Amino acid sequence: MNESDIDVKFSDGTLTIKGEKRDEKEEKKKGYYLSERRYGSFQRSFGVPDGVDVDKIEANFKNGVLTVTLPKTPQAQTSEKKISIKKA
Repeated sequence: MNESDIDVKFSDGTLTIKGEKRDEKEEKKKGYYLSERRYGSFQRSFGVPDGVDVDKIEANFKNGVLTVTLPKTPQAQTSEKKISIKKA
């Protein structure tokens, strides 16, 4: 797959990744001719949790691997809650 075959969008709290894979093979030899075409599309949608800075979402494609980064907002990074331990 190439970078141009993948589409990443964010809308209404949902991150959607779409793509289409195409493969064509043609082989001509003495006595026969082979032609194969394979196509396949995919789509995945994920709900983005609260505390993600949607303006800073990034997608990188390198060596066939798509990496999507969802950074937290400053408020989400500093929020910490102490959980008390109860005796059983």
